[in-house]
Amino acid sequence: QLQLVESGGGLVQPGGSLRLSCQASGFNLDSYSIGWFRQAPGKEREGVSCTNIRDGITYYADSVKGRFTISRDNAKNTVYLQMNSLKPEDGGVYSCAADRRIMGITALQAMCVMPRFKDMDYWGEGTLVTVSS
Repeated sequence: QLQLVESGGGLVQPGGSLRLSCQASGFNLDSYSIGWFRQAPGKEREGVSCTNIRDGITYYADSVKGRFTISRDNAKNTVYLQMNSLKPEDGGVYSCAADRRIMGITALQAMCVMPRFKDMDYWGEGTLVTVSS
């Protein structure tokens, strides 16, 4: 079965950290560009970070730059989003998506900033992150 599954969400205090996982089944993440998106209640879904795993190119939204980091585990066919120094405004449902186009930095930025959700090949169901004291 071809799917993405996210995990790792939860409740964390401001300033804390979480690591989200995006595991693929049925396809190799190395052959895709991967995006992390989040949606807070009452807000539109926004791109957080988009990456081309094969070439090691990653775009980060300004709001998370310096705090969030993408990494991967090839053996587990998993991409991680390490989130540090979390703020209440980082809360929301975090989803990962896979696009079969291998993208450079400009296209990755577009994937995050102007996402065309209908063009993405696979989506996970999301994992909830709550940042609150």
